[in-house]
Amino acid sequence: MTLYEELLDDLRAEKPVALATVVEVSSDAVSDAVSDAVSPDAPEVVGDAVEGVVPGAKLVVRPEGELLGTLGNQDLDRVVARDARAALETGLTSTRHYGARGEARHRDVAVFIESFAPPPHMVIFGAVDFTAALGRAAKLLGYRVTVCDARPVFATATRFPMADEVVVDWPDRHLAKVGPELGPRDAVCVLTHDPKFDVPAIVAALATNVGYLGAMGSRRTHAERAARLRDAGVREGGLARVMAPIGLDIGARTPEETAVSICAEIIALRTGRRAPSLRDVEGPIHARGGPDEPGSVRSAGTGAEAGGYGPHLG
Repeated sequence: MTLYEELLDDLRAEKPVALATVVEVSSDAVSDAVSDAVSPDAPEVVGDAVEGVVPGAKLVVRPEGELLGTLGNQDLDRVVARDARAALETGLTSTRHYGARGEARHRDVAVFIESFAPPPHMVIFGAVDFTAALGRAAKLLGYRVTVCDARPVFATATRFPMADEVVVDWPDRHLAKVGPELGPRDAVCVLTHDPKFDVPAIVAALATNVGYLGAMGSRRTHAERAARLRDAGVREGGLARVMAPIGLDIGARTPEETAVSICAEIIALRTGRRAPSLRDVEGPIHARGGPDEPGSVRSAGTGAEAGGYGPHLG
């Protein structure tokens, strides 16, 4: 079976797969290789090729398993395969540059990495100010973003132009429709702060295979929420899946900072990196510094008199 036949089979089966193609080999790289050819360790130069890398060379990359084809040498194949698998996680297509052996910060070889995978899906429940910031950050990371709220006056495309869709519905009813499609690359973020919304949303999300499930609120809010979830039949294993308070412990206060905190936690969970999640530490979520201390409400510019607007207060 040829490389194209293998690729076509994956596409027909709707399996994620990436195709990497060498689209350019730098003429400077060829010239440098020719001038260095007196060295026994010099790169091999054949026509417009360096190290056996030629325009049009192709590599088929799957999330797991062996590679199909070659870009010209094993080192370049290995580095490009790593980047292609990262592209499959986000569904993004791009052109990247490498050295002839995959070296970083070189532009000898341009490789077009075409990702045949749907973008990951982020479902945000709650049409609040933090939703807009999180939606923008998620789009930057390549997510397809859905904003869902049962209140039509708040859930509008005008308020959330960054969203791919804005749905007016109850969270559990919406998840009954899209839940079977959610998988490890996807995320559900519950930003509602209201038991009649967030408890049904979390219960419904726990019935899916979604990779990330986070819920906003203070520690007290989540303790009360956890009690309601237990009353709704959620067991400890299910509660352990809920990242709450949501986000990494980076001292975020504004909607934009909180969006960075949430997205960073999603990335850390997906890649298996240890990072300080708010749910895994104790004490106040926001530092209680003096008015002139770094990190205090006043020094952060929110105004101590106004009481700040941290996302987890409640």
